[in-house]
Amino acid sequence: MWTSLHASVHRTIRSRHLLKRNQRLLIAVSGGQDSLCLTQIMLDLQPKWGWYLGIVHCDHKWRDDSQANAKYVEKLAEKLSIPFYLETASQPLKSEAAARNWRYQVFNAIAFANNYQCIITGHTATDRAETLLYNLIRGSGADGLQALTWQRPLLNQIMLVRPLLEVTRSQTGKFCQDFQLQIWLDSTNLDLKYARNRIRQELLPYLQEKFNPKVESNLAQTAELLQAEVEYLEQAADELRQKAEVQTNEPENSFTLLRLNRQVLQKAPLALQRRAIRQILQQIMSNAPNFEHIEKLVALITAPNRSQTDPFPGGVIAVVEDEWICLKKIIQLIFNQIQVKTWRSSAYSFASLCVKNYINRVFRTNICKNLINLLKARLLRITDE
Repeated sequence: MWTSLHASVHRTIRSRHLLKRNQRLLIAVSGGQDSLCLTQIMLDLQPKWGWYLGIVHCDHKWRDDSQANAKYVEKLAEKLSIPFYLETASQPLKSEAAARNWRYQVFNAIAFANNYQCIITGHTATDRAETLLYNLIRGSGADGLQALTWQRPLLNQIMLVRPLLEVTRSQTGKFCQDFQLQIWLDSTNLDLKYARNRIRQELLPYLQEKFNPKVESNLAQTAELLQAEVEYLEQAADELRQKAEVQTNEPENSFTLLRLNRQVLQKAPLALQRRAIRQILQQIMSNAPNFEHIEKLVALITAPNRSQTDPFPGGVIAVVEDEWICLKKIIQLIFNQIQVKTWRSSAYSFASLCVKNYINRVFRTNICKNLINLLKARLLRITDE
């Protein structure tokens, strides 16, 4: 049976160029209404597109019925004659974020091992609205508020695609009812200790009743508008970063990672300055930089000569040298300067003196104590070896 929802998703896939003909697509299926709706629609569109479909399910071991849930999805795949892949967590995952990261690692690994080109998820406009509200409450910028995107690259040239982002949860529920699809009810979706569930069950209904019945679709539309603006700003910030950034030609054992031309950055609007700085910090930090990290470096664009930041995570410090902001490897600088690998704990007092003098002379900072503690731990490990 061909429905208006089939036509809408078919049109979305074509107009947004989300998928191509004859691709191998791995559908993430939880057993809930959104993923069941997605699976049925993809199966019904398959003859028009020539896709090869597979189903993947992740058992987080959060619930007592998680094994039965996995078995249900496996039987569904068997009934539909679609290959099925299951991954079970070795132990229950501690948080939603950890579970999400693990899921996408699993999806990517299974897709790569079995030559699937895209992973398809059932995220809807409702998910988009909830994510926007969740990130707004957490204080996210436009990147967080754009929420879920239509597609994004994962590892190994595999794409994550979300073809239902214009479909609401009420629509997927009605679709499952019309097609008599048996929904597996996830009890964790009712647990109000999770912020997303409180947004879903309390905040959104309140906003719909008291402010705007169409708040769900309006928030999803806002996320869509922000996505286009973020894409433009990121491109402009990347151009600014390339103009301002100068890789050093110093030897490999040098301590300056790169230099930023302050005059170039000063000419740009603050929004682009922040985005360019964030792109730079992403190169030197293992975790995503937060607002405080970005603002510390932005402040140096107009700061007096010899101004500097506290160390960033990963042991990098930023120092103003005339028209340049120089990012330096401070921890490695100290270790190399005093040749820590050749010492033993008996040399610690001498090492402390060298570090203090070096830091005070070159960086004029008050972080000596923390660095000395790091050095002491390093020396003790060397002694144990």
